[in-house]
Amino acid sequence: MKKYILFGSYCENVLERRTPHRDAHLAGLKHQQEVGILITLGPTQDLTKVFGIYEADDEATVRSLIENDPYWQNGIWTEYEIKEWIQAIG
Repeated sequence: MKKYILFGSYCENVLERRTPHRDAHLAGLKHQQEVGILITLGPTQDLTKVFGIYEADDEATVRSLIENDPYWQNGIWTEYEIKEWIQAIG
């Protein structure tokens, strides 16, 4: 399986705006982790960026997961970029 990294941005006032969507967002991430697609994901300390690592068959799978996440659908994540990643040291 290929590995992909996610770089994205959060909206303004993220702490307030994410509240109604947080439980669904975290449940989805937990499921992705349980099935082995999501390795890790989280915000930067200043809550402006999100970073994640996925393991999937293709980039389209990762894009689908991101675009179906409540944070993307409700404008909490405002933009994202995916890059295939080569893990040099594990």
